[in-house]
Amino acid sequence: MDQCRYHNASYLCSAHELSQLPADTGAEVVFAGRSNAGKSSVINALTQQKKLARTSKQPGCTRQINFFQLGRNARLVDLPGYGYARVPDSLKAHWGRLIDGYLAQRRSIAGLVLIVDIRRSIAEPDAQMLAWCEARGLPARMLLNKADKLSGGAARRACLEVEKRLGPGSGAQLFSAAEKSGLEELIRALEAWLEPAGPAPASQGAGAQGQF
Repeated sequence: MDQCRYHNASYLCSAHELSQLPADTGAEVVFAGRSNAGKSSVINALTQQKKLARTSKQPGCTRQINFFQLGRNARLVDLPGYGYARVPDSLKAHWGRLIDGYLAQRRSIAGLVLIVDIRRSIAEPDAQMLAWCEARGLPARMLLNKADKLSGGAARRACLEVEKRLGPGSGAQLFSAAEKSGLEELIRALEAWLEPAGPAPASQGAGAQGQF
């Protein structure tokens, strides 16, 4: 299991318009979720870098599509969160058009990681993301983040309930960005998606840094 490619992830670029997207080659893993689900914290836990993805106590910190390089042929993609961002409606509408356009035209998407707060119910945008993956034949993995906030038994029951609602090609797992639990299981899934892109080359050092 190649964890080094994640630990050596580096910031590539941000896109506020579709014209700013990087070349549509290789393979991308998309991270999506509600603004308060801990998406940026999950990316930072995965990469073992505290500031690669911007985090904040104020939901809605990610305001563009952010791309992180995993060597030559693979990328992580951080979508703007949907739901609770305190921004003007016009900006939320722009995010919606941006995300819709990215998902509709991007050929290099290899899979989607959907992050939800284990203490919250699955929202309609979450269900839409899963339906989009199923319609396109792309694998999806739901991370029930903040699993440390529940007892072990309650967390496992929540995961089982979510799994009953998932379609073919989708899976769910417990995760805690705070405690960095569930990382190995997540990386195994990502490696299976990114395998066609090939292994990352040797690194010269680690990088830094609505609705849909």
